[in-house]
Amino acid sequence: MTPTLIWIVVALVAIGLYLSWTAGRLDRLHARIDATRAALDAQLLRRASVAQELATSGVLDPAASIVLYEAAHAARQAEEEQREVAESELSQALRAVFAETAQVEAVREAPGGESAAHELTEAVRRVPMARRFHNDAVGAARRLREHRKVRWFRLAGHAPFPMAFEMDDEPPAALVDRAA
Repeated sequence: MTPTLIWIVVALVAIGLYLSWTAGRLDRLHARIDATRAALDAQLLRRASVAQELATSGVLDPAASIVLYEAAHAARQAEEEQREVAESELSQALRAVFAETAQVEAVREAPGGESAAHELTEAVRRVPMARRFHNDAVGAARRLREHRKVRWFRLAGHAPFPMAFEMDDEPPAALVDRAA
């Protein structure tokens, strides 16, 4: 073998290793997106379940119970295309129902209310964190998929382009104040 041929083979092997490493990194990012999406779905389901449970407990006034129950039910039953909107509406309903500290105190004074309020506070607090983790993973995968080498060599395979989960996840002020 001539030295030129050896250098060509070495260069091709180096390029192949680099592309393989990049494809593996992209695969790990897609696996991370799947894991963070599952965690986000679990937190959203937990928040909707706690809100629905609280709405049917009889602790809230009838109007607040109806608003909260309908928003939580819609969030739990929403199709994937409508999920962001339904979850945002649940956030808005939670802020409307628990806008005043007096409402939170009324829930806490009811039998079993202290644990229900604590559970709701934890659920409301964890949703923004889970969404942030998911959107960070999506951002990292998107940035890598935008590189020319990934597009030219089709290193993403048939994986769908990752989409961020955008929703209104601002917690009710009365719940956050009490938790702090």
